[in-house]
Amino acid sequence: MIRTRVGYTGGSQPDPTYRQLGDHTESFQLDYDPARISYETLLGWFWKEAVPTERPYSRQYMSAVFYADETQKRLALATARQAMAGRSGSMLLPILPLATFYRAEDYHQKYYLRRYTDLMREFSGYGEREFEDSTAAMWLNACVGGYLKREELEAELERLGLPEAERQRMLRLGHAALAHRRR
Repeated sequence: MIRTRVGYTGGSQPDPTYRQLGDHTESFQLDYDPARISYETLLGWFWKEAVPTERPYSRQYMSAVFYADETQKRLALATARQAMAGRSGSMLLPILPLATFYRAEDYHQKYYLRRYTDLMREFSGYGEREFEDSTAAMWLNACVGGYLKREELEAELERLGLPEAERQRMLRLGHAALAHRRR
């Protein structure tokens, strides 16, 4: 299972908010099962999208890798070197120790998905934290946000090992989310 939360990290101010961010960076926290997917694989996905030679626009919106321990630091640096292979310029994307992660306000969680009331009805029985931590909501948010293609959604749903009826329900929701994105 993979879960994501949006929040703030890397700064010194306690309890940051969107309006009082201080020196924190907007980030997301990714919970995953290392028996099913490795940190190195996750970094590989990150580096496919990241531009390591791009100077950050601001501390708030910079891309960065935050590592939790020396093993993660070593892997982050090694995969960064691979991402830089064949590129000119200096590595400008920071690789930093993980500080306290502060969860962002509820309205920031699953931001894209919250725009679609028909899809949100599927989560009407969830509490706010249960919704924010939902793997299904994470994948649907990625669909409507434009970060996941149909084939990727289907592969991820297959990997989740859901019962067939639930997998079909999630496929229907995912296809609806993808249809919203095309409008």
